[in-house]
Amino acid sequence: MAMNKNNSEEKEESFATLFENSFTEMNVKMEPGQLIETTIVSISGDCIFLELSGKSEGQLDKAEMTDKDGNLTVKEGDKIKVYFLSSQNGEMHFTTRISGDKAGKAVLENAFENGIPVEGVVEKEIKGGFEIKIGDTRAFCPYSQMGEKRIENPEDYIGKHLTFKIIEHNEKGRNILVSNRAILEEEKKKKIEVLKKTLQENMVVKGTIKLVQDFGAFVDIDGVQALLPISEISRSRVADIHKVLSLGQEIEASIIKLDWKNERITLSMKALLSDPWDTAGTKYKSGSKHKGKVARITNFGAFVSLEPGLDGLIHISDLKSDPRDNNPGDILKTGQSITVQINSIDRGKKRISLSPVSSALEDEESKKYMEPESETYNPFAELLKEKVEKPKKK
Repeated sequence: MAMNKNNSEEKEESFATLFENSFTEMNVKMEPGQLIETTIVSISGDCIFLELSGKSEGQLDKAEMTDKDGNLTVKEGDKIKVYFLSSQNGEMHFTTRISGDKAGKAVLENAFENGIPVEGVVEKEIKGGFEIKIGDTRAFCPYSQMGEKRIENPEDYIGKHLTFKIIEHNEKGRNILVSNRAILEEEKKKKIEVLKKTLQENMVVKGTIKLVQDFGAFVDIDGVQALLPISEISRSRVADIHKVLSLGQEIEASIIKLDWKNERITLSMKALLSDPWDTAGTKYKSGSKHKGKVARITNFGAFVSLEPGLDGLIHISDLKSDPRDNNPGDILKTGQSITVQINSIDRGKKRISLSPVSSALEDEESKKYMEPESETYNPFAELLKEKVEKPKKK
């Protein structure tokens, strides 16, 4: 029995030694800056524990995997890519980016060779770009490599903590060139890969207006930019987009086009509104008269809005009383109220032909209400009669 006990103890010691040697061997083989893909084993306190090999685990600072609002962006079981930093007291530390006191010369060189993101502070604006401080090291970021687009106000970046990629590392670290744009483009590609699995055409999404231009607005959808053309904002014609949309505005729109090859998403708010053409055939019969407003004037006539998204055309031949008058703008003005008659309506081509109802015809219609059917006094008829018979001022 004593011999069996000794054998058992020897086996336990042998296993412990083997595990320790294995762990030590891993530490020796793994170089600072080495990239690995691993699985999140657990999340506790400020640490995220990572699966390595056997029963060993690595540690990652939880703060690296939280968004700007402090929300955790990963969960147990997720696979992530991390970079080896160091081994301290038997614990292996990893990171998704290099920053602060971790940014020694050797680590930054490894970061350059292995494409590890580094965190830095934009210290000041200098000729051609910005001076960036990464730990105790200074680097340079050109204007062209800061942000996603052309910089309008460089002073807005001063003092900001941003993530960069080292794109040049010369003179043993005395000359370092970094890019913030490279990081943003990589993040965008990751987000697009995620959205490819979730977004579909005709899907309704919510977004935030990030930029308003005369031709449309750029909308942020989960970190990816989409375009809302001015023609897709409303059923009515939008003359000034700035009166309809503003920066930071939350909108709801339908995806009308997905072009992943060119990384373009096109949205439409108009698609969520009912189409007036669906009921146009029953509401607007040939020969019926309606009030409208002149929406726009062209050299061949005037478009009159009967309701939002439903315009009809008065051709110039129906407007001019003098054959020599070829300018509709001399007869009608944009925004003017006018009574029109429906000549014809083509739902398939979405066209309505209109003609103006002359004031003489309107007066003729009014006379119907002025003819007394009895001797009874009719105040409404008297009012109309007074209006028609009132002499016009010269």
